Amino acid sequence: MATPNRLWMGLLLLGVLGVLQTPAPAQAALQPNFEEDKFLGRWFTSGLASNSSWFLEKKKVLSMCKSVVAPAADGGLNLTSTFLRKDQCETRTLLLRPAGPPGCYSYTSPHWSSTHEVSVAETDYETYALLYTEGVRGPGQDFRMATLYSRSQNPRAEVKEDFTAFAKSLGFTEEGIVFLPKTDKCMEEHP
Repeated sequence: MATPNRLWMGLLLLGVLGVLQTPAPAQAALQPNFEEDKFLGRWFTSGLASNSSWFLEKKKVLSMCKSVVAPAADGGLNLTSTFLRKDQCETRTLLLRPAGPPGCYSYTSPHWSSTHEVSVAETDYETYALLYTEGVRGPGQDFRMATLYSRSQNPRAEVKEDFTAFAKSLGFTEEGIVFLPKTDKCMEEHP
């Protein structure tokens, strides 16, 4: 008969192995042979998917925004986004620091002061890009978002279908996916 210590050790090991065998949430793939220089330039945020309660509450009032990706002095990327907020154009710049293989970056959320990882999962550089972002805002407050960038304000239907499939593959539901309506406000050529 097993001693009590061996029995507890065996149960502990079974518990650890059970945790290790629990499937992790789906992870986004990374664009093979990512070419940062081709990713630079103007993009429109055309679609979003998120698990954030804020996003689910506000998704009906969100509209398309313009983002410009440019090289940063320190070797990362500046992501400057201009969007409509309370009937005013607002511009914010995030510094994306390289964080692993090409196409992986990290940034500090100005609102939450937390670090987020963002990866370019798929892009053809000329039409669309699918991005995945994740981070933790606090204990039990994980943040995950999928983003569809498009070079035009009118992404093709198949690009939208690809984004929906991408978002669902990451565990987002139909309720958490939105295609942002086009707007003329805040879309001028200069950031």
